[in-house]
Amino acid sequence: MTESNLRLERDGHVAVATLDRPDKLNALSSELSKELLGLCEQVNDDDDIWVLVITGAGRGFCSGVDLTGQRPAERAEASHSVRVDELGWVGRQAMGISGIAKPTIAAVNGVAAGAGMSLALACDMRTGDTRTRFRTVFAERSLSPDSGMSYFLPRIVGYSRAADLIFTSRDIGADESYRLGLLDRLADGEQALDEAMRLAATVAGLPPLAIRSGKRVLQHNMNVGLEEALRYETAGLGFARKAPNDSAEAMLSFRERRPPTFTGT
Repeated sequence: MTESNLRLERDGHVAVATLDRPDKLNALSSELSKELLGLCEQVNDDDDIWVLVITGAGRGFCSGVDLTGQRPAERAEASHSVRVDELGWVGRQAMGISGIAKPTIAAVNGVAAGAGMSLALACDMRTGDTRTRFRTVFAERSLSPDSGMSYFLPRIVGYSRAADLIFTSRDIGADESYRLGLLDRLADGEQALDEAMRLAATVAGLPPLAIRSGKRVLQHNMNVGLEEALRYETAGLGFARKAPNDSAEAMLSFRERRPPTFTGT
């Protein structure tokens, strides 16, 4: 029986996925990438999961692609479909994580480098702590960015800062990561996951269909003009209201001045 490289646990409506290759700083193997793609489908299909947190086991988040994981002979034996795949597995991973319909939070509990950094950037939000360290890595390996980094990074930190990080391949520590916007929450000590869980609990306390619609609208409107954005916002309101009990509870709890209880119905 093949040992899993990914653990999934639940805390109410929050799911926590842990990359579980601590001896390799959770480097991405083909097996782990396949499990991540399966995770994306599972999260999208499970109505009891409202928020997903991704973190790493041990002292790192994800050190990038495991360069020792595939031998040349194995690459030569790949199917024709794999050889002509325009996206490759790192591209499919970027599409899968970004395409999760529910909020995603990366708890960056150590190094996030190369494709591991891209994995964190593909999430909606990121938390970190004193151990957090980002590094783009690609230029050091005589490569240009892949795994979605050239898409996500400039949208998060801006073009010139993305250029700085990609062209220099330098370490970015926790404080600078927070200042640049790579991290949305910076915790004290070693509490990246705890901070992510607090953030996830806040998000999971809100109506899940409204949050899903909000994510859809936000992602779409990053790349369109104002008029189309406004039309998409209007369409999004209709999706957000497809949970009539939550819509009623939002108004009732406001009138009664009490904390709401949302059910996703």
